[in-house]
Amino acid sequence: MHLSDAPHLRILRLLRDEGPVSRAELGDRLELTRPRLLAEVERLVAGDLIAEAGMAASRGGRRSTLVEIHPRLRFAAVDLGASSIDIEVVNGRLEPLAAYCEPADIRSGPKAIVQRVNELLAKARTDGVYERLDAVGIGVPGPVSFRDGVPVSPPIMPGWDRYPVRELLAREHGCPAVVDNDVNIMAIGERHGGVAHSVDDFLYVKIGTGIGCGIHLGGTVYRGVDGCAGDIGHIQVDANGPVCSCGNAGCLEALFSGAALARDALAAARAGESPALAERLAGADAPGAASLSARDVAEGAAEGDVACIRLIREGGRRVGGVLATLVSFANPSMIVIGGGLAQLGHVLLAEIRSVVYRRSLPLATGNLPVVLSELGGRAGVTGAAVLASDVAFEQAS
Repeated sequence: MHLSDAPHLRILRLLRDEGPVSRAELGDRLELTRPRLLAEVERLVAGDLIAEAGMAASRGGRRSTLVEIHPRLRFAAVDLGASSIDIEVVNGRLEPLAAYCEPADIRSGPKAIVQRVNELLAKARTDGVYERLDAVGIGVPGPVSFRDGVPVSPPIMPGWDRYPVRELLAREHGCPAVVDNDVNIMAIGERHGGVAHSVDDFLYVKIGTGIGCGIHLGGTVYRGVDGCAGDIGHIQVDANGPVCSCGNAGCLEALFSGAALARDALAAARAGESPALAERLAGADAPGAASLSARDVAEGAAEGDVACIRLIREGGRRVGGVLATLVSFANPSMIVIGGGLAQLGHVLLAEIRSVVYRRSLPLATGNLPVVLSELGGRAGVTGAAVLASDVAFEQAS
């Protein structure tokens, strides 16, 4: 929260994040004069954004009344992954009232995916979760023009370039909508309710189908001029490496991501380097399916399979090398590792830490925790809910 924010925004965010507060305490916390505070509170009460919530404990004089975020407020939070849709409908305190999660292929195109999002939200309305939405927040797995509310040339999202996601959601649900990159919403979620709760300057690194970095500096996400800051998956780490989905060779994402790890695991199994992976490949459900996943590698590593441990450590070393550069550049106070491949756990984390601590300046790493996300799969929907509430509050001015 920035002191430069409008008073009504500061009041709404404080009540959202901390629950009922007395008028007297609001004035103290936000350093507003009593007449200004009372005028803002009355306006927000009249607009059904906050509500009376009984009497506060006495502070020695007349008892002050508590105010709270209005219990009728509802926000929709949507996290689109490469292979999944996660949706939560939350109240004004961002507490989930309903959750929907199902597999979905982002490559099936924007019409099919957005239609399915609308169907799931309609189901929530039919189930009585909300009468009307106050805002929708959505994250997508590719670069986004935050200003325009559209994806821009996303490598793994064919057909989504400049698709009017924000405009269509706003029109469908009759409320403001906001669209951001998936890793940015994860960073916002982790800042709101995860391990980075009290940290203003941190990097959130998502390692999954792709690799991205949410850059949270000075208490807010840094998106860059065009919205593509933090796209670290397309930093080249090996000029002779495999071709990436973006068309360049040797990107971090092409060497270590969900698809890259599955590819390397399959090669290790077929070459006889990994008994654990060979056994899983032989036991695959469909004959000729010939597929392995990051989970297979994680399980193999837990059993002590040398090749699985090596694959994870090699990936961690590559990620750590890129992060060491970012640490020297941005000097964050924390690095949070999330996304699907965070399930690789402490073998991955230990390798990333080792490289970051070894290759960054001692001053930058002397007090730098590198930790796993606390929110896990909920980081995205949590951040989307925060963004949705922020856009609703901003439009209440």
